[in-house]
Order: sequence, then structure tokens, then C-alpha cells
Amino acid sequence: MFETLGSLTASPWIYALVAVSVVLDVFLPVLPSGVLVITAAAAAAAAAGTAGPVPVRVPEQVPDILLLLVIATTASVLGDMAAFRLARNGGARLDRAIARSRRLTRAQERLGAALARGGGALVVIARFAPAGRSVVSLGAGKTQRKAAEFLPWSVLAGMAWAGYSVALGYFGTQWLGTQWLGTAVSIVALFAAGALAAFLVRRPPPAAAGSPAA
Repeated sequence: MFETLGSLTASPWIYALVAVSVVLDVFLPVLPSGVLVITAAAAAAAAAGTAGPVPVRVPEQVPDILLLLVIATTASVLGDMAAFRLARNGGARLDRAIARSRRLTRAQERLGAALARGGGALVVIARFAPAGRSVVSLGAGKTQRKAAEFLPWSVLAGMAWAGYSVALGYFGTQWLGTQWLGTAVSIVALFAAGALAAFLVRRPPPAAAGSPAA
């Protein structure tokens, strides 16, 4: 798999692939958008001549780290807003689909109050959780929140996720000195952050957790 991804990073199409994957994984969370971003960043580190004490030959076409960061962030926000608008303007069919999902139902209950009182940090945390981005974006739209309330948190979430993923791939490869090892360890770190984020998202709000039993 790493060899296939490595060949993709040597093509300018990597930017389009990252953008499409990041936009669509709000609807299809199984897409490996984080893996693509990490692999491209690792290739950029290798091309910078920092992936080992012995110079290695690298392809002429390698990802630009800043452009990769901008594209991943922008695609993340565009995907969030697409899901948000779909849920906000959705009809009865979408209502029934959301009602069948306990995760989306809980998101509706929590997100309305959380976003209204400035608790949109939940949007940032959920961006790292498996399918958390989908739950939050659709939930925020279904609760009829204003775009002005959701968009700033979506931008912050996209910047945090893209920055973390790019930093993992780039500095992980620098530190470990081997592109494939840096990529593998960085992917594990991304999944670990996702597991932690999923735990934090599932926790009940502090007020609910600390309220006395009736």
C-alpha cells in the first residue's frame, strides 16, 4: 500500500486526490484522506533531504508542504459545509435517515445548545474522531444552526486536523529518518488521536455528568 501511495505523491494529481478524498470523507468516512495527507507530507520531507543521513534520489515532482496544508484545510471546510447545507435543507427522507441513527440523534440534542453557548470546540474534537466529522456536520445542519455559528469552528477544525496530519507525516519522517517508517508511525499516531477524540465526544457534558440523580 505504501508503495502505491508513494507513487501517487510523485504526481501533481496528489493535490486533486487529497482534495476529493477530504471533501467526500464527510459522507464516506472510510476514505483514507488522513493517510493520503500524511503520505504526501512524508514525501515532502524526504524530498527536502531530511529523510536520512545519506542523500537519496527523490522524484522531481513532490508535494509542496504549504500547498498541501492549504488544500487539506480548504477541502475539509468545503466538505463540512456541504454536509451542513444538505442536512439543513434536507427533507423528510433525510429526517428519517437521521432519526434511525442514534449517533446523529444524540448530536442533534447536544450540538444545538453547545454551538449556541460557544461550545463549538466539540466540532474541532470530533474532526479527529472516526465518522465524528459526519455526525457533527450533519447534526449541526439538522438543528438549524446558522452557518455563521458553524463555519468558524469548521475552519478551526480543518486547520487543526490538516496541521496535525501534515506535521505528523513531515516531522515524523524527519525524526525517524525513513519515509516508510515515518509514514507508518504517523498513521498510527493519527488513529490514536482519533480514538482519544471519539472518547471525548462520547463523554456527557459536564453539567449532565455532575447533575444529582432525581
